[in-house]
Amino acid sequence: MMNTRKAILTTIVVFVLTAASLAQQVKTDYDRDANFGKYKTFSFEKIETPDPLWVDRIKSAVTAALTAKGLSQVDSGGDISVVAVGMTKTQQRLDTFYNGFGGGWRFGGRFGDATTTTETYQVGTLVIDMFDSGTKELLWRGSASGTVSNKSKNNIKNLDKGVQKMFKSYPPKA
Repeated sequence: MMNTRKAILTTIVVFVLTAASLAQQVKTDYDRDANFGKYKTFSFEKIETPDPLWVDRIKSAVTAALTAKGLSQVDSGGDISVVAVGMTKTQQRLDTFYNGFGGGWRFGGRFGDATTTTETYQVGTLVIDMFDSGTKELLWRGSASGTVSNKSKNNIKNLDKGVQKMFKSYPPKA
């Protein structure tokens, strides 16, 4: 009975920690001297991703976020040039489970058994840079990273969420 409880508790802890570690990470930074109020239009300069299907998905997500912030998209020559780079990377995680703690160390005793498993997964990262089209100076950078799903629908949903999080505080307050 006690071992069953420990096993269930260990499983719950592992799932909670795994979910927390797989959560999307979003970061932004910007030029503190830039006057973001003067920028009214944007155009895409370049979208680079290993999978060509993602080019239009990235454009769509960024366009939705920026138009919601009051900017207008133009085919070329916008006040802001948007460059986006998407990439994936294979990572591994080692999880070690201990059981049979049984009262700690003692002479001739054991601490317990350990089992280590390896999980291989894909992490996707999207970096979005926005440049002043006239000066070519970097104005703003956002990045979002998260675990890639085997389901395209989930990845598209995560892309949209990540881009929305990136632009949540855009334009930056001076």
